[in-house]
Amino acid sequence: MTFSELTDKITNIASQKGGLGSSIKFDTDEGNIFISQDGQVSNTDDTADCTIKVSLKDLQGLMTGDLNPMTAMMFGKLKISGDMGVAMKLQSLF
Repeated sequence: MTFSELTDKITNIASQKGGLGSSIKFDTDEGNIFISQDGQVSNTDDTADCTIKVSLKDLQGLMTGDLNPMTAMMFGKLKISGDMGVAMKLQSLF
């Protein structure tokens, strides 16, 4: 899946579920995917309540369930900065 396709997939999911009340940014090796508090998705480098640094391949794995988030954290495949509570809300989005 390309960066553009993944952005589109996250946009579709976010539009169906609405916002989380907090902003989240996925900082990937191919660009940023920013989800605003109200669920709007863009590829901007805005400041977020929670930033998750992850490769595009690993983000795909997290979204499909092929990669366990706790395992990814333990092996350094994903790094979270900012509000950890916001990161926990991602389970309800994906």
